[in-house]
Amino acid sequence: MNPRTVFVSGNFNVLHPGHLRLLRFAKEYGAHLTVGVISDRLAGSAAHLPEQMRLEGVQSNSWVDDAFIIDEPVAETIARLRPDFVVKGKEHESRFNPESAALDQYGGKLLFSSGETVFSSLDLIRKEFQDLDSRSIGLPHEYLARHGIQHQRLVTLATQFSNFKVCVVGDLIVDEYITCQPLGMSQEDPTIVVTPIDSIRFIGGAGIVAAHAAGMGASVHLLTVAGADATRDFADCALREANVQALLLVDDSRPTTLKQRYRCKGKSLLRVSHLHQGAISVGLQAQLLAELERILDDIDVLVFSDFNYGCLPQSLVDKMVQRAEARGVMMAADSQSSSQVGDISRFRGMTLLTPTEREARISTRNHQDGLVVLAEALRRQSSAKSILLKLGEEGLLIHAGIGADEDWLTDRVSALNTAPKDVAGAGDSLLITSALALASGGTIWEAACLGSLAAAVQVGRVGNTPIKIDELLRELS
Repeated sequence: MNPRTVFVSGNFNVLHPGHLRLLRFAKEYGAHLTVGVISDRLAGSAAHLPEQMRLEGVQSNSWVDDAFIIDEPVAETIARLRPDFVVKGKEHESRFNPESAALDQYGGKLLFSSGETVFSSLDLIRKEFQDLDSRSIGLPHEYLARHGIQHQRLVTLATQFSNFKVCVVGDLIVDEYITCQPLGMSQEDPTIVVTPIDSIRFIGGAGIVAAHAAGMGASVHLLTVAGADATRDFADCALREANVQALLLVDDSRPTTLKQRYRCKGKSLLRVSHLHQGAISVGLQAQLLAELERILDDIDVLVFSDFNYGCLPQSLVDKMVQRAEARGVMMAADSQSSSQVGDISRFRGMTLLTPTEREARISTRNHQDGLVVLAEALRRQSSAKSILLKLGEEGLLIHAGIGADEDWLTDRVSALNTAPKDVAGAGDSLLITSALALASGGTIWEAACLGSLAAAVQVGRVGNTPIKIDELLRELS
């Protein structure tokens, strides 16, 4: 069955909100939207800009699949293209429309609409995903003073991120934010009713960890597994745009993990996850290990980004850790637990672990001791050098043990963004930024500060947008 086609024509001197609503409405009626831009000859004095400029303006719109100059009566173009629908503005409904005769000959339909008025606010909606209000972010001056950290020292560390080569291994996720318009309450049952008006996708999981590293200047490899589907295609394209060298091995038995968040008026209503949590096959494990061994002599930092979705079975983790240790590669890990089965301590010998309090308690089976005792228990169980214990809105506990009994150093840094918009992805930015800071020669205290600052930037906007080094340096200034 052929996809439905839609045709729109006009002068399009300037793409104003009315045009955008009309094009959006037209696109919803078919898989392929074609736009005809009236030529200078036919438009006459109604053409305020040259036809080529007007055409380029239409072609720049993401809803338009094809656009060209019309230098013949529109009815003749329609008779030749035979679109399923022709869409015109509501103001033409009571007028004579020469397109009708051409449509009647083959059964096409003429639709009149200026689009839903809600679509005129889409730019404002999408600004929520892009804009960062730095006024809510502040550096922890007392913390910096306690550890004798100067701003310039943090700047120096951040500018050295570009000297490093990073490999990220773990579960790939695609996050989709679906913005909805509230319609009310169902009359049949007590259910909230909404209609989706826009959606935007982001790379998540190990993908965003890699993209953060690339955005901050590092050279980055990503090793992961995905399904054979359109979500994988999106991820592959997005990772290439983020300058990540990604190996996305295809596993036909699973979908690419997709997490959908339905949002309305800046609040999340519902989350839907499309995923498979079984371990990847022995064959795929061998391919991931072989690729790591191929690049291991050329990387400085190995990061495990584990969501317990099956990409990192224990046998594979152990082999990767063994190879990295033999070559003196620094390692860091985060393992997010969505149930009671997660265990971040299975990543042994890490320079850095970044669990939440809940993940640390699940791993150590310790639900009664205080945070410092908990962090030390995890450090000893995992043989990690340092623990950054994430406490959500309460900030971060930094725990650096130095070996002997009762011999450790601990401090706290508060959350650096007082008005977070979306906390998803905060841990990913903390993990990679802190790891790069340590690789650059920073102390755990300096690494925790830079990681907390990156997390503050990340939660200041909606969705997982890769952090750029300029954003970090701007906050430090």
